[in-house]
Amino acid sequence: MVLRSVLSQPPKDAKGKGKDSGKSKKDKDPANKSGGKAKKKKWSKGKVRDKLNNLVLFDKATYEKLNKEVPNYKLITPAVVSERLKIRGSLARAALQELLSKGMIKLVSKHRSQVIYTRNTKGPEEEEDERAEASPWRHPAEHVYT
Repeated sequence: MVLRSVLSQPPKDAKGKGKDSGKSKKDKDPANKSGGKAKKKKWSKGKVRDKLNNLVLFDKATYEKLNKEVPNYKLITPAVVSERLKIRGSLARAALQELLSKGMIKLVSKHRSQVIYTRNTKGPEEEEDERAEASPWRHPAEHVYT
């Protein structure tokens, strides 16, 4: 009898003994951690943006603004010009090409879809003179023989 009481275990006490004593078998299983049925997520109302009514062609005032203000910007991209002058991106690209050909702005970087310009610190004539002076090569017709 003494041997039997030593080998048999005392009855388990559910209160306060052990770290998981208060949890059921379902709660211990990691697959059932999420709990009951999840609430269905409702669709939120999307943010409504105002429609941009950008110009497709230049009017006189905008064209003058382009020629006066844009060459003074530090960073000039089609996106910046489009946003500030309220013109379409395609019109901004064409306008910047025109300003570049006039020598009013300078090309910094050109990639497939991103073109970056900056203001031109020198006039178009000064820039051509600088290029001519920097290049040691001269066309044979321009060469002066002494």
